[in-house]
Parts: sequence; C-alpha cells; structure tokens
Amino acid sequence: MQKTLEALDKVKDGFIFTNLVDTDMKYGHRRDVPGYKKALEDFDKWLGGFMTKLNEDDVLIITADHGCDPTYKGTDHTREAVPLLVYQKGKPGRDLGIRIGFWDIAASVAKHLGVKYDKGVPFI
Repeated sequence: MQKTLEALDKVKDGFIFTNLVDTDMKYGHRRDVPGYKKALEDFDKWLGGFMTKLNEDDVLIITADHGCDPTYKGTDHTREAVPLLVYQKGKPGRDLGIRIGFWDIAASVAKHLGVKYDKGVPFI
C-alpha cells in the first residue's frame, strides 16, 4: 500500500495496478480470520488517506480475483462473488449491478485510458 501511495505521487498520467496478495496468501488461504480482519482494517485506514490524493480525472477500482472466505474449510478458493468498488472524486455513487466477468473492468480501464477494447461493458 505504501508503494501504491508513492506511485501516485510519481505517476501523473497512466495506470497503477496494485495486487495486495498478502491478504489472500497469508490470511485467506490459511483461514486466519483475525489476520484477515486486521489486514482489511489496515487497508480501510490507508484507503481514506489515499482517496484524498486522487484527482477528479483519477479512477480507483477495488476488486478481487476470486473469493477467499477465511472461515471456509480447506485452503482452496471459495466461490462467493468478489467485490467491485469504483471511486471517482466528485461523482455520485451508484449500483454497478452484478457483473459476469472481469472484461467489464478491462473495458472500463480501456475507456478511461482511451484504448480500443471490444469486449465487456464499461461502467465508467
């Protein structure tokens, strides 16, 4: 998260992608509920400060690559839907509905960057 904050200060035009793998690898797959809870709380605290640094033309997308319920048995991925949260300063919140694939995220990023992409339905 610190590296993402540093990148936001350096990258003035482009795309920053951050994968918070520890939440999944260290806590979700190991079914460490207290560790998972703390990782989410730490992210929530960091996110508030991060959002204040965003400009009106920035888009923040928060999602996951798979479900990982830390209370489920075993160490495999779980099947619940993943979150999709999108933030743009000055834009009202709205329900993005249930998406059927990650290509909608790709379509949204492509649209925002002005790149041609023929799959998915952008939500921005």
